[in-house]
Amino acid sequence: MEQENQKGTNKGNMQRRQFIKNTMALGAATVIPSCFIAGCTDRNNKKRITPNEKVNLACCGIGYRGKDIINRLYDTGLANIVALCDVDMGAPHTEKILKKFPDVPRFQDFRQMFDKMGNQIDAVSVGTPDFSHFPITMLAMSLGKHVYVEKPMAHTFREAELIIQAEKKYNVWGQMGNQGHSSANYYQFKAWVDAGIVKNVTKITAFMNGVRRWHGMKVYDYLKGQPIPETMDWDTWHTTARYRDYNVGYVSGEWRSWYDFGNGALGDWGAHIFDTAHEFLKLGLPTEVNPLMLDGWSPLIFPQASTLLFKFPQRGNLPPVDMAWYDGVGNLPSLPDEFGNPVGDSDIRPPTAGTVGTKESHPGKIIYGEGVTFKGWSHDSTLKVIPEAKAKEMEGQLPEIPGCTSNHFANFLLACKGEEECRSSFAVAGPLTQVMMLGVIAQRLNAVLEFDPVKKQVANNKIANAYLEGPPPRKGWEEFYKL
Repeated sequence: MEQENQKGTNKGNMQRRQFIKNTMALGAATVIPSCFIAGCTDRNNKKRITPNEKVNLACCGIGYRGKDIINRLYDTGLANIVALCDVDMGAPHTEKILKKFPDVPRFQDFRQMFDKMGNQIDAVSVGTPDFSHFPITMLAMSLGKHVYVEKPMAHTFREAELIIQAEKKYNVWGQMGNQGHSSANYYQFKAWVDAGIVKNVTKITAFMNGVRRWHGMKVYDYLKGQPIPETMDWDTWHTTARYRDYNVGYVSGEWRSWYDFGNGALGDWGAHIFDTAHEFLKLGLPTEVNPLMLDGWSPLIFPQASTLLFKFPQRGNLPPVDMAWYDGVGNLPSLPDEFGNPVGDSDIRPPTAGTVGTKESHPGKIIYGEGVTFKGWSHDSTLKVIPEAKAKEMEGQLPEIPGCTSNHFANFLLACKGEEECRSSFAVAGPLTQVMMLGVIAQRLNAVLEFDPVKKQVANNKIANAYLEGPPPRKGWEEFYKL
């Protein structure tokens, strides 16, 4: 096992270590000057980049979900694409972006990109697998760059904590890619909480019952090695994670199935389903996570179905909240008799994995407040009061919902320019991510976690505490945890 852990880590080890040390020194020397290069001053001032300038954006991950992120950011008209980075540069899934931006410099290693072009970059998009979000995000922020990173923003509880701290330390903006945080769902939930329509919530049911990539999989070990594609830098693909022999079962979205690389259905969809409830009900971190049901438990891949119960404590005058999470085909929650048809008229396709099937497998949520029950879907969909008779009774009490000032992508770029604040900043998205990471630990260990939100420690399980930290990074990648 030790031999396997070291495999692939010697390649350029000395150069990598020296590069990170140089980068850290460079970051200390250039965080402030880079602002003057970009025409900015301070995150709290009105303008980071002059009004007529576009944000110079470097893009890490240019295929699959990364491609969509790049297109959405570019389509705002607020960004110049100045660098493209992907470990599988030239593979079929990267061709569309390469053809769209044929003259933009290309890199297979984000460290080399920053080393060669750091003073030409204002912001970075990160559309890579979950486990590699952290090192790219941390290095970018340490160099004074704003970061848009797909959800979940980190792979472990500790990584999320370090990212939260770095956003503040380096005085940059971060935005996590839970797009519903810049749409009708966001504005309605906030307005209804402010108006007392959603109040004294004690129970939330969240569910995502669509087919996932690991459903039907049975694995007893890691996958056998296959030839590495000529286009791929397989060593750099791992970033901080333990090295595994190349296999197609780890790439092109398949990484989401494995604890080593992904965060399962919860990490993929939680940030789209209970994100606004988490922020506006001030849920923070839970005191207990209980895996009520795990079907097909495995130490390597996610369960075939899960029911997790998160217990959030009282927050000031707000009562404790029990939030139940359901995933897995057929693992449907109990619904109120008045629930009616699932919310939404069409299916949503998850970013890189699986598909949502019948109407019964729509993702969604039920929120039980004082005197009122709400049902909701995912992403930008708004809440509906149930039953219909209650909704009609309350029509005159419902406040007007303000319109969106910008979409999620424009919001990030305008924040880079000092004109808005990120609505899903790392200060907001970080604790949400940590809730999901605690759920993943409960799934992985099939154990109840008693958690101390103040000390940020698991009180009843030493192994779970180790998983808060995550596995030790590969040799040569330790420095990212010190930035």
